[in-house]
Amino acid sequence: MTDETDSKMNTRTIDRRGFIAGTFAAALAAGCRTAATRPALRVLTYNLHHSEGLDGKVDLVRIARIIRGSGADLVALQELDRRARRTGSVDQPAEYIRLTGLHGEFGAAMDLQGGEYGQMLLSRWPLSGFATHRLPNPSKREPRIAVSAMVRPPGMPAIRLVGAHLDATRDDGDRRLQSAELHRLFTDATPTILAGDLNDLPGSPVVRGFSEGWSDAAAGDPQPTDPADAPKVRIDYVFARPAARWRVVSVRVLDERVASDHRPVLAELEWDAV
Repeated sequence: MTDETDSKMNTRTIDRRGFIAGTFAAALAAGCRTAATRPALRVLTYNLHHSEGLDGKVDLVRIARIIRGSGADLVALQELDRRARRTGSVDQPAEYIRLTGLHGEFGAAMDLQGGEYGQMLLSRWPLSGFATHRLPNPSKREPRIAVSAMVRPPGMPAIRLVGAHLDATRDDGDRRLQSAELHRLFTDATPTILAGDLNDLPGSPVVRGFSEGWSDAAAGDPQPTDPADAPKVRIDYVFARPAARWRVVSVRVLDERVASDHRPVLAELEWDAV
């Protein structure tokens, strides 16, 4: 074999390797572009029962472990205490921010035992424009609120995250009014995820109200969420709008039977940027 022949073979080998590497790089870039057009979010909703489990223990570390283990990007939490005597005067929202490493904001629904009781939002990215929205309560029962904030995940438009917790009594009169207020507040063109405990069943007037313009993450797999030890009913939901721009990748009720009286719901939602 001559030096010239050897040189030509080496050149062809290098060219072939370059072609393969270039093809792989192009495919990888194309895959990245495809992923960038359909970014996904993992959304968790969890009613915490003021962080008291069915074993009677108030255990924030246990709940924070569940939140972290879910890999959630956005979290809506209901029934938290902040410095209330019944849970040791602990600032639960501050502790959940510390224990999860997520950004967070708390909204108070009512004063309670020297502190407050309400809801919070957690996010992998900074929250802005946080607000607490008082919901109708003509029957003067437990005050109900929604909490909202804007978040900007990478590769996505600004998303509005809403947490909600509606009236729990058998009569749905207040609950219908509260649901109507949610629609009034959050049905503009802003991409929105609403998650929480609606205290009503699929097919009820309250839940049916979300059939227009909203995507129900668990519509195709409506697993029960309450009570935690042996779930029989579905009252915890994740909705997104506009429905045409979101695709449900997966949804599941986490198999957590003790930490609270509800089970958490985790949904992965894909945003169609096209």
